[in-house]
Amino acid sequence: MEVAAPTALSPVELAELDAQWRAANYLAAGQIYLRSNPLLTEPLRPEHIKPRLLGHWGTSPGLTLVHTHLNRVIKARDLDAVCIWGPGHGGPAVLAQSWLDGSYSETYPDVSRDAAGMAELFRQFSFPGGVPSHVAPETPGSLHEGGELGYALAHAYGAALDNPELVVACVIGDGEAETGPLAASWHADKFLDPVHDGAVLPILHLNGYKIANPTVLARIPEAELDALLRGYGHEPLYVTGDEPGPVHLAMAAAMDRALDRIAAIQRRARADGSAERPRWPMIVLRTPKGWTGPHEVDGVPVEGTWRAHQVPLPGVRENPAHLRQLESWLLSYRPAELFDEDGRPRPEVLARVPVGDRRLGASPHANGGLLLRDLPIPPLEEYAVPVEAPGRGTHEPTRVLGTFLEGVMAATAARRDFRVVGPDETASNRLQALYGATAKAWQAETLPTDEHLARDGRVMEVLSEHLCQGWLEGYLLTGRHGLFASYEAFAHIVDSMVNQHIKWLRTARRLPWRRPVASLNYLLSSHVWRQDHNGFSHQDPGFVDHVLNKSPEVVRVYLPPDTNTLLSVADHALRSRDHVNVIVAGKQPTFDWLTLEEARAHCARGVGVWEWAGTEDGGRGPDAVLACAGDVPTQEALAAAWLLRRYLPDLAVRVVNVVDLARLLPRDAHPHGMPDAEYDAVFTRDRPVIFAYHGYPWLIHRLTYRRTGHDHVHVRGYQEEGTTTTPFDMVVRNDLDRFRLVMDVVDRVPGLGARAVAVRQAMADARTRHHAWTRRHGTDLPEVADWAWDGG
Repeated sequence: MEVAAPTALSPVELAELDAQWRAANYLAAGQIYLRSNPLLTEPLRPEHIKPRLLGHWGTSPGLTLVHTHLNRVIKARDLDAVCIWGPGHGGPAVLAQSWLDGSYSETYPDVSRDAAGMAELFRQFSFPGGVPSHVAPETPGSLHEGGELGYALAHAYGAALDNPELVVACVIGDGEAETGPLAASWHADKFLDPVHDGAVLPILHLNGYKIANPTVLARIPEAELDALLRGYGHEPLYVTGDEPGPVHLAMAAAMDRALDRIAAIQRRARADGSAERPRWPMIVLRTPKGWTGPHEVDGVPVEGTWRAHQVPLPGVRENPAHLRQLESWLLSYRPAELFDEDGRPRPEVLARVPVGDRRLGASPHANGGLLLRDLPIPPLEEYAVPVEAPGRGTHEPTRVLGTFLEGVMAATAARRDFRVVGPDETASNRLQALYGATAKAWQAETLPTDEHLARDGRVMEVLSEHLCQGWLEGYLLTGRHGLFASYEAFAHIVDSMVNQHIKWLRTARRLPWRRPVASLNYLLSSHVWRQDHNGFSHQDPGFVDHVLNKSPEVVRVYLPPDTNTLLSVADHALRSRDHVNVIVAGKQPTFDWLTLEEARAHCARGVGVWEWAGTEDGGRGPDAVLACAGDVPTQEALAAAWLLRRYLPDLAVRVVNVVDLARLLPRDAHPHGMPDAEYDAVFTRDRPVIFAYHGYPWLIHRLTYRRTGHDHVHVRGYQEEGTTTTPFDMVVRNDLDRFRLVMDVVDRVPGLGARAVAVRQAMADARTRHHAWTRRHGTDLPEVADWAWDGG
């Protein structure tokens, strides 16, 4: 184990650091407890205390210590730095420091840096209409939502990518260190390029406890912990203690040693051309939980135990002894030495605080929209596929999209602000054209058999969806662009992460000082209907259900039916801001239905009637509506329309394709929702609607249940019937096939059943023939496999 030699701080420097730390601790505790009397200018009384005591004290002193020492090195070295605050509800600490450095008052002028502003800072914390107890979008300098643990280190590496001058400190709580996403994140150092990327300084804060239990890394032998961290590729520096003076000296030494090593690593890589994978420094900080708070309450130990996690003195309004103990605790920081008579921080408190954009609360990297530039997206005409007539040709949509993304990657080669991430599936999802413009990022050992690996690559592949998501979130929130490509079924792994990101965007959109950032774009391919060799385990289209439950101002879901619509949707998504865009598109050969101009118009509408596919005469309206969303459902719906045209030529059929699922919602439920009049014009008020949908059928019912014609909507989709089988057998097993859709029309058009009994029987017989054929030959029926739209 390596303990840094003490830094030679002068007595004045040490006193200034300690003053800043004590001031931040006072402000952190005050936010939890005080509603008035912020400077304790009169004896503390129950009416000065908040009626509900909410917040987390236990981690706050450690965070204020880290913040204090980051301030010192940022100012001394003129560093461009941000910090990711991982330990959950450490909001009081970060709010306190941003108030001290003035960035909070600049962001919120009503919370001035004086006694009145201090009182407001205290009052609003965890208070109705105020600010959350964790580090949130409302917190200046934050780019990491602290409400859910596990993602801090991944966000830190994402922020450092393509930011060569940035130092990203990342405080990792020892409770957070027990999560799966954080465990995977230790591997991110194998992807960090010391030439083109910035540096990440992990600070593992071991205060020993979670809410009610000890933490794993705080209780294993130190030699085992050291071996673990070195095994992850780090060189740890240790700071341990409970006496402020020695801890300040040790922390200053560790910070200096770590930053010197970072500078040396970058110098060797950038100036000397070293290709050796570096061992990056990190700091292990071990201090008591609830440090400097009450040692005991009612004879029970608190400081250094799990009891300090939240509010160490919960009954101060009702218990006079607790009230006096709280007053003694707050006065122990000697606030009269820290703040003048007007409540302003004294000069010695601010002596080691950086100024301007160097302050952690004012860094533009933590408000990435300030740095965001529009992507140089090449013209879609260079990539669009020719379509002489609907259904005459086929392409693999994502393969063509890959050439488009290659163009975007090439156009950003010099500025390096676009990345594609995914879990080992870039080529599997047919996006390998990207390798014409960049390689896959890789800093570890390479072998002669490896392909497309490079230290400066901007495609990121690692078999951890959590790490891919965290990288991309950190990258986007610091002002860059990107795309996450995944197998559809396994996007669910990041359900909770995308939920947190959506909440962040929803809140940030309502803060005028937060500038818009590039959208988080998902491409979900290798989807439920074409898992020919993977089978049931890879068949789950429910990620869109999860996303569409979230904030409507943020979420968008697109199901482009062919190659040109996929290009149009991708172009739109990459240009958008403050959204989460989910694009579901297959990688197998798909019929080309629309020209580029038609695709653009169709995507702009979100829902469109394909008149060329239907048999309406333009007078009385349709007898039935065949609706579809998704590439495979679109093919089956058009095949059903083709069959109806032949078997029932007098039946008026309307074909409607849905690209933007949110269009099905009412206008008051989603910004993209259709007004009732428009919906009724497209789907009718009283005609049967047979809806072939890509995913779980009940989502369409949920989106349309308020519509007048909902009782006439019948949805076919995935019913959890999957296996390793032929493409058409998958749709048959789930009753989404063309023959079933024709049978549904026969069954639901009033009066048609008796007249079309032979047609229905022919469709049922075709399904029977299909079953026998696949079991005998292992392929789909020739009449299905060789089918093509011929224009009727």
